[in-house]
Amino acid sequence: MTSKGLEGVVAAETTLSKVFGEEGRLVYAGYEIEDLAANASFEEVCWLLWNGELPTTEQLEQLSAELSAAASIDDRIIDILRLAPADTHPMATLRTAASALGFYDPEAEDMSDAANRRKAVRITARIPTITAAIDRVRKGLEPIEPDPSLRLGGNFLYMLTGQAPDGLGARIVDAALTLHAEHGLNASTFAARVTAATLADMHSAVTSAIGALKGPLHGGANERVMEMLQKIGSADQAEQWITAALERKEKIMGFGHRVYRTTDPRAPILRDLSGRLGSGADETPWLDISEKVVEVMRREMDARGKKIYPNVDFFSASVYYTIGIPTDLFTNVFAMARAAGWTAHVIEQLADNRLIRPKAEYKGPLGKKVVPIADRG
Repeated sequence: MTSKGLEGVVAAETTLSKVFGEEGRLVYAGYEIEDLAANASFEEVCWLLWNGELPTTEQLEQLSAELSAAASIDDRIIDILRLAPADTHPMATLRTAASALGFYDPEAEDMSDAANRRKAVRITARIPTITAAIDRVRKGLEPIEPDPSLRLGGNFLYMLTGQAPDGLGARIVDAALTLHAEHGLNASTFAARVTAATLADMHSAVTSAIGALKGPLHGGANERVMEMLQKIGSADQAEQWITAALERKEKIMGFGHRVYRTTDPRAPILRDLSGRLGSGADETPWLDISEKVVEVMRREMDARGKKIYPNVDFFSASVYYTIGIPTDLFTNVFAMARAAGWTAHVIEQLADNRLIRPKAEYKGPLGKKVVPIADRG
């Protein structure tokens, strides 16, 4: 019995998260995502994923100090970033740089649980630094050293722009990272666990995950959402643009999900964050377009008897763009968040490891014989 795309196949046991597809719920280690996004920092969520429970004040201070101390990257990593052609996609550059982190990690080949937990901190701390440096290097600017006084999300904005982030911007990035940190056995997490199951090192597992996340059917979808919103241009053009695209049978990016059969629970949280960003401005163009697209899609899908809802990518695009993050860095920001989940899954996989080796159902011919090459037509 086969299942295309392994749909419905249980390939691992986990205590990290549960996706309730029919109900539209997402739980991290017992905590509802709405509760975590509103009341916990991304650093607290990292501790939760790595340890199974939220930290005490002392534990959070310890982890924050470790993340801060680990955030700087070796100058040789910067040299690698400088070698990338200017038009290289930032995810391709991140994939190479994340792999190269292993060159300079003294515990890269140490597969002990304690070493892997330390590497999880270092990898999670350094992906934001690399992402900010990628953007600055390609613009001819010098990378900015992380500020030890800032949390991971705010530090990323500082390293990206050179300006201290305002409280709202930093808080919104922090919440967005929490929403993207973990999501069951998605494609990139599965890639990480498959690689880890071979007893390859953690840097290899994370590099595999980054490669999977790069695709437009996974992490790259939020970039396509922003490109769509820019093509639409204004809220009063949304209805015409969307109906025409549907008539051409084009996929509307940011709608539908492989698991959720109702609203992605992360989408309304991001919609609220987008609204908060625009609350102090005279105009909220991207949110206005987004709201109109949702309205049109709801009407059109109802008319077709389909239930397709906006997913996490739909509103994350306008949030990131409004904050000032370049569109082609959106997927890198996803990787910044998901690093915590990937590394947690690697730790979990190795705690009770078995090589992941599914079967493939052969559909080809049998009984063929080799014909001498001179006689082959």
